[in-house]
Amino acid sequence: MEHNIDLSGYSIRTDLAVEAHELAQQQNESNIPGIWLQADDEEPNIKVTRLHVENEEAGRAIGKLPGRYLTIEVPKLRDNDTSIEEQVTRRFALEFASFLMKLGITEEKKALVVGLGNWNVTPDALGPMVVENLLVTRHLYQLAPDTVGDGYREVSALSPGVLGITGIETSEIVFGVVEKSKPDFVICIDALASRALHRVNTTIQISDTGIHPGSGVGNKRKAIDQNTLGIPVIAIGVPTVVFASTIVNDAITYLLGHFGQSMAESKRAFNKLSMSTLPERKEPYTEDDLPDLESRKTFMGLVGSLPEEEKRQLIHEVLRPLGQDLVVTPKEVDDFIEGISNVIATGLNRALHRAVDAENSASYTH
Repeated sequence: MEHNIDLSGYSIRTDLAVEAHELAQQQNESNIPGIWLQADDEEPNIKVTRLHVENEEAGRAIGKLPGRYLTIEVPKLRDNDTSIEEQVTRRFALEFASFLMKLGITEEKKALVVGLGNWNVTPDALGPMVVENLLVTRHLYQLAPDTVGDGYREVSALSPGVLGITGIETSEIVFGVVEKSKPDFVICIDALASRALHRVNTTIQISDTGIHPGSGVGNKRKAIDQNTLGIPVIAIGVPTVVFASTIVNDAITYLLGHFGQSMAESKRAFNKLSMSTLPERKEPYTEDDLPDLESRKTFMGLVGSLPEEEKRQLIHEVLRPLGQDLVVTPKEVDDFIEGISNVIATGLNRALHRAVDAENSASYTH
């Protein structure tokens, strides 16, 4: 008999604020004070959710830092449809430009874009791939300012790698670059983890709360945020993986739901039975007389009413032979990463440089 088992690794993991809010609402079954949420699905194929965590108490309720979170969900983004990608790019550029305005970041403010992640691991290569397609101009402002036309801002970019490659904390590298280059704000791009497969590579989250490098696979490092850098830090994240524990948890939940629905249908069928059609006997008929109902009740008795802690214990038993830190990504992740990184890079180019628009943005990406 095992005791004092650490089940923290088997809880539902998500980096998306909208998912954290959904989970918290399911547990509380009521609105959470201090959370402001607005959903916009008027544009075809795109759903935009704006979530504002107003204070620390509300943040603790959903496990997120106080701040603004904007989520763009596009289920059809996986179809590799260029028209959908252009639509998402346009909406992302508009939403990101509006996000900058709400933070008081004007056109003349200098930007540093940091592409977090390991370029050797495809699901984690989002940040470096976005940086490859960015329009960077800082060197032009430094060396040939007369050649820079109107409608551009000073932008620099960096892909610092990960601790396992460099041996240096990513936050230390970013802090050093910020100290020397003196940007007015930082944009960090990183891969995240979702609790739902349908959101993988189809969702973009923008927030003003900074970022923890490696958070997508549970390796939280020192934060990169306004407290550590002294300037605004905007995080852009795309979920590229889900945890095996999340998939098992959902499978158990769906299975219980299926059995629960099946039992309800059996009860309704029993209630519709006419007593005249049943064989006569001394004992009254009950629901247990229905075929196969007893086996269902046995199953539901064992698993059906599990509290959250016992459900996590069951997940532990299922995953222990395989290891708890299994991370799952779709097999088409290479195509997805290339597509979503181009969407984000093109959108950033349009949002950061007024001179870049739908007609000429393709000239700056590859």
